[in-house]
Amino acid sequence: MENNNGQGFATFRMGLALGALGVVYGDIGTSPLYAIKECFHGEHAIQASHANVMGVLSLVVWSLTIVVSIKYITFIMKADNRGEGGIFALLALVPGADRLSKRLRSFMVLAALAGAALLYGDGFITPSISVLSAIEGLEVATDAAKHLIVPLTCLVLFALFLLQRHGTAGIGKVFGPVMLVWFIALAALGIRHIALNPGVLWAFNPVYAYRFFAANHIHGLVVLGSVVLVITGGEALYADMGHFGKGPIRFSWFGLVFPALLLNYFGQGALLLSTPQAAPNPFYALVPRQLLYPMVGLATVATVIASQAMISGAFSLTRQAVQLGYFPRITIVHTSETTMGQIYIPEINWIMMVVCIALVLVFRSSSGLAGAYGVAVTANMGLTSAVYYFVATENWKWPVSKTLPLVGVFLLFDLTYFGSNLFKFFDGGWFPIVMAAIIVTIMNAWKDGRAALSSKFLKQSLPFDDFLKDVDEHDIHRVSGTAVFLASTSRFTPPSLLHHYRHNQVLHQQVVLLTILSVEMPAVRKDRILVEELGNGFYRLIARYGFMETPNVPRVLNLAFRAERIPRTDPITYYLGRETLLPTGDSKMMRWRKSLFAFLSRNSQSATNYFGLPPGQVVELGVQVEL
Repeated sequence: MENNNGQGFATFRMGLALGALGVVYGDIGTSPLYAIKECFHGEHAIQASHANVMGVLSLVVWSLTIVVSIKYITFIMKADNRGEGGIFALLALVPGADRLSKRLRSFMVLAALAGAALLYGDGFITPSISVLSAIEGLEVATDAAKHLIVPLTCLVLFALFLLQRHGTAGIGKVFGPVMLVWFIALAALGIRHIALNPGVLWAFNPVYAYRFFAANHIHGLVVLGSVVLVITGGEALYADMGHFGKGPIRFSWFGLVFPALLLNYFGQGALLLSTPQAAPNPFYALVPRQLLYPMVGLATVATVIASQAMISGAFSLTRQAVQLGYFPRITIVHTSETTMGQIYIPEINWIMMVVCIALVLVFRSSSGLAGAYGVAVTANMGLTSAVYYFVATENWKWPVSKTLPLVGVFLLFDLTYFGSNLFKFFDGGWFPIVMAAIIVTIMNAWKDGRAALSSKFLKQSLPFDDFLKDVDEHDIHRVSGTAVFLASTSRFTPPSLLHHYRHNQVLHQQVVLLTILSVEMPAVRKDRILVEELGNGFYRLIARYGFMETPNVPRVLNLAFRAERIPRTDPITYYLGRETLLPTGDSKMMRWRKSLFAFLSRNSQSATNYFGLPPGQVVELGVQVEL
């Protein structure tokens, strides 16, 4: 029996490792399509001489080793929030204001928001550059296909985003096997050319990287900005940790992905040593002529998978931001009844589709998009390292004498990569910076606006004990049924309840004050609800939700009914407050930020849809608020 259990567990782990190939490594796994090409072809390229090829390969080896294998796989993945990874999970591990100064805590929050915003920028660029670089293989096969590359790329992207509403549960099952074939193909293509020029393997020696910079100086740093493309996907690897676990992700990396990538990069280097004229597209130059069209097809499927992983990541990131209060309510559609992470967000999907297709139409080649790509990736990596330092020293109590040198090495690489990409700022690097600035502005305006609005309501609110006392003293007419009022805090009377009480002078036989409490953990596994009987037919119900969950009010209420913590008394009516915001109040926010917050509030998803309320049982009470 033990042997069968052991075999079953091993099979399960292998299944997770295979799944990780399709989701976690899609981005970094398609980098061979364009990374080496950008070093030796294009506006910022360098001549494909023996010294330069060996130097670039040495940089590739040590970038993958130090940034991915050591930084992310070995250290950053230690920072998991109950098994979940990603920038918001990392932020949740940063100690609160009781252990960090307010200014330092604010810096950590801003760094995490900027990292999240840059991930959105990465999510815009990945589908565009990946699919475009795959279809560019047709140009290698025949010059007649050159004018078809951009239209075909736009068509593939349109189809990809159109399919999102159906969810990824079905097609997700084939992601792993397809990427397994892809990585085997990468390795096989590389081995074929390494065998013809095995001397290329000497590039494992870091001395070649040193000589490269010594010979090329500033131009060497510019080329380093293209080398960065080999490590794109490191943040996605960390963000997807909760789906598969550390073990399967590490097994997939060291067992297949890392060796396959190195073999392919060395194969491209060996080809360039013997055939420098292959620089315009060394990846497809590795492919035998008779296999070129099948390889274009396989590469297109692989890049679609890589794009799918980034799109799904953007959906998850948005839900986390909403739950943590950094983004307005938005339409969240669950596409699977069994998998919590399978969600679809129409607004984000269509915005991404428009931006991705626009990027293809504006830049028109993978080389044009390469500059934009590197800035987003390297800035994000630097921010992750900074937040990781405070998690390690303040949360885990690692000694500064050991943590600082480690994180210092990480930041040395991160900032060097980031600086090298700034040389390409005006060639597209501005795009993710501008996008990140816009997204951070929106997130901060929403967070500060909600805080100002809550403060305004608290000043006008009545402590609930006083409200209950007033109800006891007056003979208020009670009608049958249960009224549910959403309350942002459990200490004060919800404005919607006060509004209803003062104007209608009537209460339901049973009144439930429901507070949705967002906790800094991915998901709440136990103690979902807390119920307190307040007397006179009033109940306080607190429901705890993690940042990777979407609240559902009827389900929460049913939990309380089934546990017999609250008697079920039908009919049930949900009362919601709807504020009309006027930017003419005395809050400290700048007027333009108030206007932005008011715009976001007007256009956010209704509480009825977001909390899963039955529309026929909802009453909305409107009020004007000067912010």
